[in-house]
Amino acid sequence: MIKNHTSASSSTIAAISTPQAVGGIGIVRISGPKAKEVAQRVFTAKSGKQLRNLKGYQALYGTVYDGEERIDEAIALNFNAPASYTGEDVVELSCHGGLYLMRRVLKAVFAAGAVPAAPGEFTRRAFLNGKIGLTEAESVMQLIGAQGEQAAKVALAGHDGALEKNITEIREHLIQTAAHLSAWADYPEEDIPEISSDTLTATLAEAQSKLEHLLHQFDAGRVLREGVRTVIAGRPNVGKSTLMNLLAGCERSIVTEFAGTTRDVVEDTVLLGDVPLLLADTAGIHMTQDPVEQIGVLRAREQIQQAQLVLAVFDSSQELNEEDRELVDFLGDVPSIAVINKSDLPTKIDNEYIINKFKQIVYISALKGSGLKELQKAVAELLQTEQLNPEEGILFTERQRDAARRANDCVKEAIQAVEHGVTLDAVTVSIEGAVSALLELTGERATEAVVDSVFSHFCVGK
Repeated sequence: MIKNHTSASSSTIAAISTPQAVGGIGIVRISGPKAKEVAQRVFTAKSGKQLRNLKGYQALYGTVYDGEERIDEAIALNFNAPASYTGEDVVELSCHGGLYLMRRVLKAVFAAGAVPAAPGEFTRRAFLNGKIGLTEAESVMQLIGAQGEQAAKVALAGHDGALEKNITEIREHLIQTAAHLSAWADYPEEDIPEISSDTLTATLAEAQSKLEHLLHQFDAGRVLREGVRTVIAGRPNVGKSTLMNLLAGCERSIVTEFAGTTRDVVEDTVLLGDVPLLLADTAGIHMTQDPVEQIGVLRAREQIQQAQLVLAVFDSSQELNEEDRELVDFLGDVPSIAVINKSDLPTKIDNEYIINKFKQIVYISALKGSGLKELQKAVAELLQTEQLNPEEGILFTERQRDAARRANDCVKEAIQAVEHGVTLDAVTVSIEGAVSALLELTGERATEAVVDSVFSHFCVGK
């Protein structure tokens, strides 16, 4: 098993830790036992001071060289172990952010004795050196990839240890219960009080409730991180493309007064409130003899069947027709919101029919831009993202969910064992299985394979 207190490596690694693109500043990060020595071989301070004599959290201005050749001016920021991100000596060289310059500096650092950092190796060393837990490490990439405020809050709470704290509390209660059961069974002469079946069941049920709450929140959290496949559907000329352009903030779909303008799927990714929508504007669903339009309608139906969310658009100024009703029937169990468009015009639509068919209904004018806040609220309610509380600690990777699911299954087994009068030894085995899964979740009993899998998804330089 990997333990956080294990030394990470004796090698000194380096990588570009800023995006591989032109920018004002670019950073080459060096970490390891010879970080200062390597940096000193390529960096000369204008003051003449040496990096090896520098205190932590101090910086020097100077020049980076490749041998005798001057590359760029730079600032060398020094971190002394263990008070650094990785827990090792770290030097960061901040240069001008030209892509050629950064690669040239990195090449010089490699020539000076560093080796290329693997994906996520800086964060992996932070984990192995006990600077952060595994769930905190996993939150790093979630924080980098956050597309909205709520997703960033969830990731930041995870990085601050909210999930680990939550899991630790559940685990400690289970450990105490298992310890009591084991002591009662192994040392009968010590007069250790027996736990009643009701008390044991209540303790296990509380752990099960907390685990199931975490598992229930996973899908809503994933929506914030990864987005949701969303289709705008409806018959021709109800305003689907106008809605697409409103959500996108630009003209992504062609809008005319003629039916059938959109003949293929137009896609874009937009942020509606805190929810990223992987948006598809489809051709109007209707009967047509035009072979090109028929292909568009077929693709629209395929998109609906694959969607995680459908914005079903209806024209408030028109009576419902057979094509509208066919769309409603075709939606089936796909999560859907009825978007009643053109609400600025006199109403002719059968509102009662829509109310009976949809749980979520929003009235908008895509042309005038009204109703967006109501649509945002309806999407958040349907996807349950408004219920997320980052401070509770939220599962945000498949690995975490799998470990929590296994722990929950073991707790369920323990409850069933108590209810069926099985020996307390068997109950203890199930509880210990749950504890083991939770220890794996937080990384305190993670195998080498699990750790490798976690950090393989990181970018180089982090």
